[in-house]
Parts: sequence; structure tokens; C-alpha cells
Amino acid sequence: MSVGTSSAPGAQDAGNPPAASRPPGDPAGLGIDPDQLPDGLVVADEQGHVICFNTAAERITAVRAQDALGQRLEKALPLEDLEGRRWWQLTDPYGGLAIRVGQPERNLLLPGGREVLVCARYVRTRPTGPLRRLVVTLRDTEARRRTERSHAELIATVAHELRSPLTSVKGFTATLLAKWERFTDDQKRLMLETVDADADRVTRLIAELLDISRIDSGRLEVRRQPVDIGAAVGRHIQAYVAAGQPADRFLLRVQQPLPDLWADPDKIDQVLSNLLENAVRHGEGTVTIDVTATASPREDEDTGTSVTVSDEGPGIPEESMNRVFTRFWRGSKRGGTGLGLYIVKGIVEAHGGTITVGRAPGAGAEFRFTLPVSAPAYLA
Repeated sequence: MSVGTSSAPGAQDAGNPPAASRPPGDPAGLGIDPDQLPDGLVVADEQGHVICFNTAAERITAVRAQDALGQRLEKALPLEDLEGRRWWQLTDPYGGLAIRVGQPERNLLLPGGREVLVCARYVRTRPTGPLRRLVVTLRDTEARRRTERSHAELIATVAHELRSPLTSVKGFTATLLAKWERFTDDQKRLMLETVDADADRVTRLIAELLDISRIDSGRLEVRRQPVDIGAAVGRHIQAYVAAGQPADRFLLRVQQPLPDLWADPDKIDQVLSNLLENAVRHGEGTVTIDVTATASPREDEDTGTSVTVSDEGPGIPEESMNRVFTRFWRGSKRGGTGLGLYIVKGIVEAHGGTITVGRAPGAGAEFRFTLPVSAPAYLA
């Protein structure tokens, strides 16, 4: 029997359903087992005695349910606000205004100064009637703190990355405006090319920030069109060769036939660009790209398309494998925001696909993403 939801002596009254009709572990007549809830749940009866104290509440408060059950709420759950005032005396749920229906979520303090997020609901038999139940939910603040830290790190990272190109743009434009006649045409061209490159860098950073915002909020739009994934990889390889990379550094293998792939071509280009850039910048030796037909990651489809990018460099340490697709992870000290692979994962998953990282046969890093073909219904 769970101690977290044992009922206090005398907790049952005429307003509660009989014990025989309640689910097991449901002393408060809630219709579910409170121990199955992810948040802490504390319920007090009309006299203010605790009749439910679930397992999550035990974990969050470090108070045993058997010690809390039957106690007055203010004793079992002695909360204070951030100014040190006793919360239950301040809000007075049993003797305060009868029109109140609860308390919104707020930060309160447990004994010892630990913060918890507390929300209360006042249950009345009729509007403005006496309080029949006081239902309190508790949540640990650690998840919110992690989110806030992540947002702060994102802002700090983007601000740091923006400062350098913007300083360069401002410096060169100010110099050109002040001393235009003193520079030769070649010097002017060099400075303008630098400004243009830095402006592109700022544009990329802003685009990354927008992508992260859309991924986090679930609003990343995918505009599906037919995509020749082999040709898309080939274009990226040609761009690297044109930029000075030796052609024999890349090996493209495309299995035929491939299923027709419907995806967002711009976003797939973004994925390929990031994975190939990582392999070229951080890897060594030959960069191998395999494009194959494979099982679809969707249960309602038979086939999908898989792209594997591998190199012959040092690879990714085993202890870092589970952090590769998180924000700010960097495989080396060669710059970058550490946001690229996080965005790649978001794009692939927005397509209904999957992405994994592992060790390549040549001991380097191996990234593999699989997309469902996602053909429109009229082509099925």
C-alpha cells in the first residue's frame, strides 16, 4: 500500500464517495491514483486537515506522507512567501473572501529556504459557499531554472557572436566614410568584401535564433516539395570544391533506386550544409556521404530515405555522444555557436524523421538522418 496516499483518520465524510467505489490509492475521491501524478498533490478537507499527500509531494517537500496526513495544512506544509510571511495565514483560504476560487502559481519557500512553485484551488459546494476541499499542487523549480539558464546562455552566446561582426562592420564603414579618398580601389574592395562577409554572418546568426525560437515553440513550418537528395548533396560538394577543397576528399554514394522524397528543400539544404561543414571543419581524411533507401521512421510508411555523413577524424568521445544535439555543444574549439546540430535535429524531427550520431568505420564521426518519403495523399 502506498503511504503517499493513505487517508487520515476521520477523513471520509458524507460529501465523499464511499471507499468501496473509489479507485485503489484514491482516498480523496479524485478518480485517479494521486501517486501517478508528476506534480506534488496535497488535499485538505473542510477543517483544513490533510487527507492526501502523494509521492511527488513527499519528494519535493522531503516530508513523509504518514507524517503529513491528518495534520493541519499549515503545519504539514509550512510555506512562506519571499518576504518571510506565512502563506496560509496571509491568504486565509478558510476564513477569507468566499468569492475566491484559488491562488495562481507562485514561488514560495519551504523550511530551509527551498523554493517550490505552488498553485491552490478552492473547491466549494456552491458559489461563495464554505470551502469543502483545498487542493494544492507543488512543482520543483529546477526545471524552470534550467529553462531560464538555457535562455540566458542563448542570449549571451548570440550577443557574443554578434559583437564581433558588428564591430567589424562599424569599424570599416566608419573608416571608409571618414577617409574614403585616402584608400586605393583595392583597399576599398577588400574592406567592402569584409563588411559583406560579416553582414552574412550576422544574417546567419539571426536565422539560427529564429529557427531555435520556432523549434522550441513547435512552430517550425515544413513546406514539402519533391527533393532529389542525391543532387542536393552533389551541389554542396561542388561548392566546397569551388572554394578550394580537393575533389578527392569527398565520396558520394547514391543507392538506386531511391523512393520519391517530399521535404522542404531549403531546410534539407540547411541540414546537409551543417553536417558537411562539421565533417570538413572538425574531421579529417575522406568525407563519405551515403544516400540509401531504408525503412521509414513512420509506422504508416514502408520506405524512407537515409543520408549518412562520416569522416576519418578523431570522432566524438563516447561520453559526449548524448550531448551532441543539445544547445551550445561544440565538438572542438574552432568557433561556432554550438547551435547548428540542435537546429539540425529540430528540422529532421519536424519532417517526422530521426537523426543519430555514432562512430564511423574509419574511426571518425558518423551522422545519419532518416526521413519519411511523406508523399501527398493524392500520389498514394
